[in-house]
Amino acid sequence: MVFKVLVVDDSTFYRRRVKEILDDDRELEVVGEAKNGRDALEKAEALKPDVITMDVEMPILDGISAVKAIMEKRPVPILMFSSLTHHGAQATLDALEAGALDFLPKKFEDIAQDRKDASRLLCTKVRLIARRGIGLKRPSFRSVETRILPDNAPKQAFFKSSGLLSGRKDAAKQPTVSSVRASGKRYQCLAIGASTGGPVALQKVLAPLPENFAYPILLVQHMPGTFTTAFAQRLDTNCKIKVKEAESGDILKPGHAYLAPGGKQMIIESSGSVKRIAIVDADPSDKASYKPSVDLTFNSVARAYGGDVLGIILTGMGADGREGCRTLKERGATIWAQDQDSCVVYGMPQAVAVANISSKNINVDDISDCIKTEMR
Repeated sequence: MVFKVLVVDDSTFYRRRVKEILDDDRELEVVGEAKNGRDALEKAEALKPDVITMDVEMPILDGISAVKAIMEKRPVPILMFSSLTHHGAQATLDALEAGALDFLPKKFEDIAQDRKDASRLLCTKVRLIARRGIGLKRPSFRSVETRILPDNAPKQAFFKSSGLLSGRKDAAKQPTVSSVRASGKRYQCLAIGASTGGPVALQKVLAPLPENFAYPILLVQHMPGTFTTAFAQRLDTNCKIKVKEAESGDILKPGHAYLAPGGKQMIIESSGSVKRIAIVDADPSDKASYKPSVDLTFNSVARAYGGDVLGIILTGMGADGREGCRTLKERGATIWAQDQDSCVVYGMPQAVAVANISSKNINVDDISDCIKTEMR
């Protein structure tokens, strides 16, 4: 199958560059270009693309407004391009709230040192969200209850340009449950890993949790550093629990969620009953690891808490989290995965499901209630 793509950007040069990359992929065909949000609305209606790439900042009608209008009229999978700035992060999160499925930094050098890897990643993401287009609905991101939001540093990396479990819908479907019976197991920590589609999924999972939630929560979301700061602030605004970007020295407290900072690694250290966070620089030579890495954090959680953990893998590309979940399960932890139908990309959850590591596959809309039942 060949997916039709509409490329939207106010820069003629950037549109041409994206078109050249996408047209080199046998599964993608650029059927049109738009120079601003209003032009995008007209082209989306006329060309009926399977997927759209959209710049955030454009004249006449910006990308966020265009996403909202497209998702209201005829939902289409949308990949956003944005700058790696705090403003760019806020705008991208707004676009994800409006219905965009994923994002990439606009400067390709920010996502990969090798241009071929960056081009491959762009094509992979466009293909994946295009496949998700069947039955796509506008997400109700705000439908949950809310409360009154150096130069020599290594390149930030938040992806793995591999073909591992890329989210194809041809995997054997795992049975889905909508509720659980409390097992009576003892817990000390909730740990959650996510990637593509994770910002909206995490919001859905965390917002319903009560302010007096009895355990600390560790979050690993594949994102660049400037985005994790803004994302933690937004989650804190929209959740009853406290959410912060993790810092070295943070002592884990019940009812508090700690988001791993992008471009670094979050390690949990234990000193008796006290558990602390250590944030360490990612090794620039370690090309195999995500930054942050679910595997690395979950392995440290297993050392700190043993099996007294509920680990959950949400939507995402690749297999990060599989080995960390395996280690946790070997210590006696409980592992759940988001189900196939509610994932933007069924990669990371598929990895733990296929390996028989997860004991439950749950729709993202039901995960919070299942957590409250199991960890009450």
